[in-house]
Amino acid sequence: MSILPPGLRPAPPRLESPESRTVPSERRAVVPSGSRERRAAPFGRASAWLSPADRQVLGLYLLTRISLWVTAHGARWLFPRGSDTRDAGPVLAPFQRWDANHYLHIARDGYFPADAGPWVSGWDNREAFFPGFPLLLRAVHTVVPSWTGAGLLISFVAGAVAVLALARIARSYVPADVDGRRTVLFFLLSPCAVFLAVGYTDALFLAFALPAWLAARRHHWALACALTALATTVRVSGLFLAAAIAVLFALSARSQQAWRSVGWLALPALPPAAYSWYLHGRTGDWMAWKHAQERGWYREFHAPWEAWANTWNAAFDGVHTTGYAAMFQAELAAMAVGLALVALLVRRRRWPEAVYVALSLWALGTSYWYTSIPRATLLWWPLWIGLAALSLRRPWFRTAHLCVAVPVTALVALAFLTGRWAG
Repeated sequence: MSILPPGLRPAPPRLESPESRTVPSERRAVVPSGSRERRAAPFGRASAWLSPADRQVLGLYLLTRISLWVTAHGARWLFPRGSDTRDAGPVLAPFQRWDANHYLHIARDGYFPADAGPWVSGWDNREAFFPGFPLLLRAVHTVVPSWTGAGLLISFVAGAVAVLALARIARSYVPADVDGRRTVLFFLLSPCAVFLAVGYTDALFLAFALPAWLAARRHHWALACALTALATTVRVSGLFLAAAIAVLFALSARSQQAWRSVGWLALPALPPAAYSWYLHGRTGDWMAWKHAQERGWYREFHAPWEAWANTWNAAFDGVHTTGYAAMFQAELAAMAVGLALVALLVRRRRWPEAVYVALSLWALGTSYWYTSIPRATLLWWPLWIGLAALSLRRPWFRTAHLCVAVPVTALVALAFLTGRWAG
């Protein structure tokens, strides 16, 4: 498909390489001149892993990591507060908050410490957190003495993998974004971007999910399902990705040979099944992880309109303090963005992507009230690709968006780093 403006003819055929004439444009990433990226392997040969475009994306990633550390240092200086953990120390203390403590406790003590009884997690609902991140955290801690430092290292490396994969996915969707930096810029400056850098699961999940989606678009089904299985060890959202890949497989499998790969689609369900089996052995409850979410975060099922009404009342009825009300207002705004995104994907007949985002919204939008939807936007890669595509058609949009998003991003980062997140 040509990306030249109307009225301009493409270069004469004699200037094209044989490869560019034989590989369909949908499956060939558009990269800057001089790149050695090939489609033969899902992510390119090892010698060409870091193309010029990749290095530019990593440079942008490193700059945003530096800016976040500067913000963390400034937050510690301007708003001195006690640390949430004795392990972190004064430099790392701002990053060890909330869920990061849950993962630390699971990695260090397990889900059911022997000296605390079988229901130790009843008060902190540890079962709600899938084991992928704690297991990796425990492994990295054998090399990195600080638990907080180990979590930050995991997120740092995983975030680099995620942005590289996102840039390559963006190039396949939006050829005009020739190096993927525009999409990555919107992603890294998104309002909840701070969670990519702390000891949370977001970066690690995306480090598996985005390469899985890239492999699926290139019809490497075994690799895509194996990576998705790793994603399901980290978050239940991996099952939503598995559903999207199944839809993509059904839409693209045209031959009997292609359908021989259908068995791989069951692979992502194995880690959640194994985790449920483990919890059942300890608690007698096959759905202990879900019931822990219900106890700790009011995630028992409610009709979508009830969840919207409860969240609206919490945001605007004046009962909650300003901090909590603002968080519920952000939840409503994120839900509205998600619904608009699903509608746009359906209109464009992007069925797999629509399934992925819609399942995420259903899971988060059927609780007593909304929780963590702004964070979930980090996982909606069609959103950041769509914003990049819009900014290419409307050049003013990037400036307008960043002028609003960057201050919000800084405020959310300060709220987290100073212990004021979630009210």
